[in-house]
This record gives sequence, C-alpha cells and structure tokens, in this order.
Amino acid sequence: MTKADLTSSITNQTGLEKADIEATINALFATIKESLSNGETIYLRGFGSFQNKKRAAKVARNIKKNTTVFVEAHSYPSFKPSKIFTQQVKTQATESV
Repeated sequence: MTKADLTSSITNQTGLEKADIEATINALFATIKESLSNGETIYLRGFGSFQNKKRAAKVARNIKKNTTVFVEAHSYPSFKPSKIFTQQVKTQATESV
C-alpha cells in the first residue's frame, strides 16, 4: 500500500476531503520524524512505539578496497509493534493461509 492508497482508504472510510487527509498524514509523518530527531519516543497505544536505538562505534571493512573504516556511534529509528497489533497480524496471517 502506498501513501496515495492510504489516503484514498481513509477518505473512503471517513468521508472527509482527500486534501485534508493528505495534509494530516504529512503532518503525522513530519511530527514523527521531528520527534525522533529530537531524541523523543512516540507511544501509540494499541499500535506500537517509534524510538531511537543506538549502535556502538565499530571498525568495518571495505571488502572491495580491502581497507578498514571507522564507523562512529550513531542512532537509528526503530518501530516496535504493540502486542495487540502483533496478535492481530498473526491471526490474519493464519486465517489467510
């Protein structure tokens, strides 16, 4: 499903204007990105949480050039689904098989 498909689906379910739904989705994504870049965690009850995880510094290898490269410690975004969400996906996957 693409962002356009998501917008159309929400428009059909709610009856709201497509432009309003698109603006809301864009604002949601922008808020999530901004919050994560500020080091905040976002909890959405019944859906999951967006959080930053940390990777330690390490020495990596460039196989093509046969050299070593130092990779500094950094954060990366992560999503952890809630138990309710995970259970619903498992149930749906079992029923469709």
